[in-house]
Amino acid sequence: MITLAARMLRHRPGSSVATLIALTLGALILTAMGVLIESGLRYHPAPARYAAADLVVARPDTTFTTKQFDGEVYRSTAVLPEGGTVPAALATRIRELPGVAAVAVDEGIPVDGRPSGRGWSSAALTPYQLTTGVAPQHRGEVVLDGAAAGGAQPGDRVDLLIGGELRPYLITGLATGSGPAAVFFTDAEAAALAPKTGEVTAIGVDAQPGADVTELQSRIATLAGDARVLTGGDSGLAEHSEDRAAAGLLVQIGGSFGGYVVLLIVFVVAATVGLSVRHRRRDLALVRAVAATPGQVRRMIMLESALVSVVAGAIGVPAGLAAAHWLTGELTGRGFLPSSFPMLPGSIAAPAALVIVLATAVVAGLLAARRVAGIKPAEALGEAAIEPADPGRKRLISGVIALGAAGSAAGAAVVAGGQTAMGAALGMLYLFVLAVALLAPWINRIAARLLDRPLRAVFGTSGYLASANLRANARGTATVLTSLVLAVGFGGSVWFLQNNLERQAVAESRAGLLASRAVVAPAGLSSSAVAELRAIPSVRAVTPTRHTSVIVPLMGDAETIVARAVDPASLGETLDLGVIEGSVGELRDGTAAVSRTQASLFGWDLGEKVEMRLGDGRSAQVRIVAIYQRGLGFGDVMLPLSQVGGLSDEVLISAPVSASVDAAVRDVAATHPGSAVVDTAELTGGLARDLALSAWLNRLLIAVMVGYAVVAAANTMVMAALARRRELAMLRLAGVTKRQIKRMVNAEQAGLLGTAVVLGASIAGLTLSSVVRALTGNPVPYVPAIGALTVLGGAAILALATTVLPIARLLRTPPVEDIGIKE
Repeated sequence: MITLAARMLRHRPGSSVATLIALTLGALILTAMGVLIESGLRYHPAPARYAAADLVVARPDTTFTTKQFDGEVYRSTAVLPEGGTVPAALATRIRELPGVAAVAVDEGIPVDGRPSGRGWSSAALTPYQLTTGVAPQHRGEVVLDGAAAGGAQPGDRVDLLIGGELRPYLITGLATGSGPAAVFFTDAEAAALAPKTGEVTAIGVDAQPGADVTELQSRIATLAGDARVLTGGDSGLAEHSEDRAAAGLLVQIGGSFGGYVVLLIVFVVAATVGLSVRHRRRDLALVRAVAATPGQVRRMIMLESALVSVVAGAIGVPAGLAAAHWLTGELTGRGFLPSSFPMLPGSIAAPAALVIVLATAVVAGLLAARRVAGIKPAEALGEAAIEPADPGRKRLISGVIALGAAGSAAGAAVVAGGQTAMGAALGMLYLFVLAVALLAPWINRIAARLLDRPLRAVFGTSGYLASANLRANARGTATVLTSLVLAVGFGGSVWFLQNNLERQAVAESRAGLLASRAVVAPAGLSSSAVAELRAIPSVRAVTPTRHTSVIVPLMGDAETIVARAVDPASLGETLDLGVIEGSVGELRDGTAAVSRTQASLFGWDLGEKVEMRLGDGRSAQVRIVAIYQRGLGFGDVMLPLSQVGGLSDEVLISAPVSASVDAAVRDVAATHPGSAVVDTAELTGGLARDLALSAWLNRLLIAVMVGYAVVAAANTMVMAALARRRELAMLRLAGVTKRQIKRMVNAEQAGLLGTAVVLGASIAGLTLSSVVRALTGNPVPYVPAIGALTVLGGAAILALATTVLPIARLLRTPPVEDIGIKE
């Protein structure tokens, strides 16, 4: 069978080109996504900052415990966006345990915006060693490592930005070590400068020689509460929160997108293999007529598909590895990945992609072979001469069920709100496309009848022939219709959704910003700077804010939500959140305001108490005092700044437009390094740029997915066109001119394209409007004119180019040469 399958491929290579292209692109995409997943799942941060410690006590993540109705307990863990802390007093209790040789704390003091400051005793955790000078002995003295020194020497003075203010220090020594850039204070000053009083980033423990580290770990764990006690090899988990978050992002991207691509590959490969088998019905029927058993025919077709998939893997997998390398560079350059993140070469992803492609091809070959392999030898040649009339009752029933489910999802998307509507809308998109794929033969027949008169009126005799062809070949063009609907449906919904989100976020920010200007300080702005701004004459209100995150349990998982901590005293004069329930005036410690979208997703009501974890892992039981509309523009949760703590990174100022006020605000900013004055238009423009950057990844993934659907449609239409050489030869011998045939083909494509555009645009419009209404409350989505023309024009060009060009090629051959062609 292998020899026969190889000969069939060698003598009929054209029938497998579409399958080869689909499988090659599939292998490329799956390999690239697999590299992301593999790198994320296998990531384990190497210890650096705490490399010399035997044990490290830290809280790098938080865990939610949920008890289900069946009594089973689920635990979900999320990386803390801001890194957790542990009580400094815990270090004293650990020192008293038997087997402990030394204990040191790391305060994680932000210096110049980075948590590089710590007490000198913690230098042993890395370790750092003095290369020149002496350790700090008094307040105002520091030791710098080579990276932080920047050429400075002991005896020099340096200004460090700590707590939003520049502070002068005397350099007493320089140190070297394997860890990141570090600044060492005296232990007493480090404790005073710690961002949270009585809290430290981590506690390092050295065991006595001969002590049982595992037993010591267990003893410390009984004292540590919800903090983790990490051994030396795992201590990197306490110091690489950015890398851990990036690993989670890679798994999320590769997993969710890879799943969609697998479904697309299964559909596309099944369609192309099925079309290839139908086009070779005469060859396969002849094989059956010369005594080949159904099992032998099935095995031959499956082996053909397997051989094609091996060739596709040999081309697609290396290309996928190259694509993964390019994607890694883009993700790093655009800030999605830290430059230090270790991407793996794909030793697992590459063979996994090859296995998926091989399995998909074999299953597609098995499904496609069932019809031809199951007919009787005596009926084989006669059956092969015409298109089977009945697509199958099972297919019809399945299509009706899918259509009913899509209708139910559409009803839920229209009636429901929030996340429920979004989930229903996305489910509706896939169900409608599935229903079209199953019901395509019947849709083609109905469309051909409806388009009969218009096609005759526009194209004359050619229109009559086109209508007859569409009716007779309803099953053969089912794959073409499905591919076009898939391309238009995905391109017109998922792509334009990103436009609506960006547009709405910018509109909300522009409408809700009542402040006339702002002072932005990524490294933080001190309370004294805020007081100076409030003291400026003519300033009506000053609202310090801080961008942060909260973590909330959702259906057994932990969801990280964008939040903002604000000073509620003057919030109403600088921000208009579009409150629809409650009042932000009631915002104080122990309360929160939430966006309408998140309230709908989590089922929160006004006045309800909910559990949240702050960005540093602290638990917060808050009461909902307001629900607002403008979550896309300002974040989905508003918390009091006094409860969240930390320095503000953005101060909103409400004041009349005045040169004197502007000058005074700039003077304040000039005395606090790292801060800048911007007007609200610039602030909104910055939001638009940030959104465009974050949207780049979504658009890239969507473009690949839609592009794959477009390639599938092109493949299918070229195959269908080239398979008509005998039909076109018979028409020409019967007296039909080349011009009439070209008009007939144009009429067929106009009818097929019109049907696909109506279905695809309807599915896209319903999906897009449902999601946009759920997110923004606006029932009419924004569709850019250029984007709509691109989708519709692209579909038209695709349909015409992939059919008209192959047909023109066939018409250049004399009809007598094609009349005997069996394929």
